[in-house]
Amino acid sequence: MVFKRRDKRKLGQIVLDSVYPRGGWGRAFYYITHRVRRLPDSPQKIARGVFAGVFTAFTPLFGLHFVIAGLLAKLMRGNILAALLATFFGNPLTYVPIGAISLKTGHFLLGVEFDETMNTTFLGKFAGAAADLKDNLLALFTDDQANWAKLAQFYHEVFLPYMVGGIIPGLIAGLVAYYLSVPLIAAYQNRRKGRLKQKLAELRRKAAKAEDRR
Repeated sequence: MVFKRRDKRKLGQIVLDSVYPRGGWGRAFYYITHRVRRLPDSPQKIARGVFAGVFTAFTPLFGLHFVIAGLLAKLMRGNILAALLATFFGNPLTYVPIGAISLKTGHFLLGVEFDETMNTTFLGKFAGAAADLKDNLLALFTDDQANWAKLAQFYHEVFLPYMVGGIIPGLIAGLVAYYLSVPLIAAYQNRRKGRLKQKLAELRRKAAKAEDRR
């Protein structure tokens, strides 16, 4: 296969690369922005895709960000590939501040006081919800009774505030990304068109000189 890796990565290396890619997040960010700028579409359409991807990064629907960003970009008539690339705005370096902002905003909007000590049990609530899902799935095939207490706690204290609270900061971050992207992409495309015109003019001059020599 053309795109198959020559050296197969072990599971541990795959996990490590997802947390800290080879070359660092700076190089990964440069690569993503470079790919976005080179997309063959109008700056406005690409920027709408960027908005969709950045906004999606503020939702707690981890594992579905690509799907949500792609659907949102399609509804907005934005560039879908730009939306998929922009979801990497959410990464291990930004998920902590995104989560904290979204949770605090969500608790405020829902009229519930945000408990600062919840940060110490945040992962525990994720683990409890996952354990409930596993145990209740097994309960379908055994005599055990389903218990949704931990999952309900996770929903009310984490998922719902995160979902509601991520809307406003997601919109703000998405709009900032949109209005920054449009002029940057337009300038890059114009500069690239200028270089292509110069190369084409040079080729024509060389072709004309060659014709004159004949």
